[in-house]
Amino acid sequence: MEELIKALRLQLEAFEIKDAATLEQFRIQFLGAKNEIKALFKTPEFSAVPGPDRKAVGQALNALSKAAQEKFDSFNDSNASEDESEERTDISRPAEKESLGSRHPLSLVKNQIVEIFAKIGFSVSEGPEIEDDWHNFTALNLPEEHPARDMQDTFFIQQNPDVLLRTHTSSVQVRHMEQAQPPIRAIFPGRVYRNEAISARAHCFFHQIEGLYIAEKVSFADLKQTLLYFAQSFFGDKAEIRLRPSYFPFTEPSAEVDVSCSICGGKGCNVCKYTGWLEIMGCGMIDPAVLDNCGIDSDKYTGFAFGMGVERIAMLKYGVKDLRLFSENDIRFLSQFEGVVE
Repeated sequence: MEELIKALRLQLEAFEIKDAATLEQFRIQFLGAKNEIKALFKTPEFSAVPGPDRKAVGQALNALSKAAQEKFDSFNDSNASEDESEERTDISRPAEKESLGSRHPLSLVKNQIVEIFAKIGFSVSEGPEIEDDWHNFTALNLPEEHPARDMQDTFFIQQNPDVLLRTHTSSVQVRHMEQAQPPIRAIFPGRVYRNEAISARAHCFFHQIEGLYIAEKVSFADLKQTLLYFAQSFFGDKAEIRLRPSYFPFTEPSAEVDVSCSICGGKGCNVCKYTGWLEIMGCGMIDPAVLDNCGIDSDKYTGFAFGMGVERIAMLKYGVKDLRLFSENDIRFLSQFEGVVE
């Protein structure tokens, strides 16, 4: 009996499985209902095995059956892996389109504004988003208890009234004026924070670009011509602007700037609320006290400043009606700008 088992094992090990057909032959011969391993249990040689040795013979036959099953499974698994690999590298399949990223609409607008002012000599300066009270308020003519501080609901850090998230990029203007001497011509893009309820028209964070020009004999006429140049460069050659009196603590006189509606050509539509004008920024002549606070001689130098919300400009440019879309990372919204270049 031992010789029969040994011979069958050698036959099993020598069996070469090449494909699905030979695999089926192997299964029938060694694992089928009437396979050769089971047939040994019915041979006269097995019947002649003494009772005490029969258990060992049975275990040897079971081990042989297990070896046959392992060889069958091994070929099956390797063949399945090859099939899967071939599927993954099937060159006959059509290529999948790669999903390319695009510039965020706020980045597109910011870069365009920076480029427009760079053409007339404005450099770019940036500063920290976590500020102190001096640079964010006091140096800008907003001392403690000044009522104008209530215009900006501020995020303070760790209940420390001297550390806060900047409420405007005017803080960068202060830092720039402290470190440079006139003539100064720069713009200051960046993110700012205010504790406001989030809605279609407001958010707790947004982006600003402010500008500053300080030199001898700078006048309000210089400010107006600079803003007209920007409006026509950004909104088109036919764009017009108007300035309405306003109030800002760090400029005097101050004004709000409107641009003629580029959608209706100034005739009136639902976007401009049928006025023909759209508000785009605030501006004014720098208060002499602010110049003095930053170490600039206000008797010798004058200057103007302006500031605009990037989201506001982007909403006008692209016809977006909900400011929240800019920060929600909705791919359906962002994919609309894939074809837009800077």
